[in-house]
Amino acid sequence: MSSSRLSLAVESGQLELPSEGLIAVFSPSSVVDLSVLPRERVQIITGSKPEYDAFRQAGYEVSVKASEAYAAAIVCLPRAKIEARSLIAQAVAASDLVLVDGQKTDGVASIMKDCRKRASVEGAISKAHGKLFWFSCGDFTDWNVAAHSEIDGGFITSPGVFSADGVDPASAALVAALPAKLGRQVADLGAGWGYLSQSILKRTDVETLYLVEANHAALECARVNVTDDRADFHWADATTWEPRAKMNAVVMNPPFHTGRAADPSLGRAFILAAARMLAPNGQLWMVANRHLPYEAALNELFAKVTEVTGDNRFKIFCAERPTRTGR
Repeated sequence: MSSSRLSLAVESGQLELPSEGLIAVFSPSSVVDLSVLPRERVQIITGSKPEYDAFRQAGYEVSVKASEAYAAAIVCLPRAKIEARSLIAQAVAASDLVLVDGQKTDGVASIMKDCRKRASVEGAISKAHGKLFWFSCGDFTDWNVAAHSEIDGGFITSPGVFSADGVDPASAALVAALPAKLGRQVADLGAGWGYLSQSILKRTDVETLYLVEANHAALECARVNVTDDRADFHWADATTWEPRAKMNAVVMNPPFHTGRAADPSLGRAFILAAARMLAPNGQLWMVANRHLPYEAALNELFAKVTEVTGDNRFKIFCAERPTRTGR
């Protein structure tokens, strides 16, 4: 959310927030400025572990799920339209006053148009390539989609999680390339809803598989999809997570977007984390889109790097023996 839009709405008198009661803020980025809101009355609703930790450290009340009633609710639009609609439906169910904020690239204009069909939009502010609008009441029950849905293969996913509609082709390519043995201690970094993990656990040499995922909803899906007793689930930021033992192997399809913008530094942070947690003879198996420049980071942090296979879309690496810099 652009703080200027919310501040402008309040300070200009166009928007009057309730003087009492809790204000929910759904899915905000940790860099957002909420200073116009009384911090002691704000509850952040987020399933992102990095955002959860950042807001909690800043002194906010934080929860992964909304309560039953708020004086006002602010929805920061996510990228996925179905997730955005679901958040708005949750906000309407919990509060009479709902504010929606997003950039043009988040589809805020389309969302506002759809909201006008169901409620009377009372005001709007356009600034900084985005829009903030607000309304009271309205019927949005059909937007509150089921928390879980089943896709091909019998996997359970959730709105807004990565590859919610089907198995990601890059992950499928990585599964096909994995060796028959990975070792006793294995980590799936950015495990998502558990597709890679389910395949990894078909190997009898794996004693413990650590599923590390920052998205709470995705990890809850993984708990349903991966029922093997060797699975050890962690709601955590994979780039900072510390295992209790050195890994024999790390498997990952790392994220490479911040919002809608490509950000290869995320993948490089995953590579550094993998190098840090691997045993001296450990291996990293990862898939990446062909255009992403990860080779330099891999060669800096591992003694041997091999592009095992790939095509014009993906490249699959096996990186062996993390260097002292990585560990």
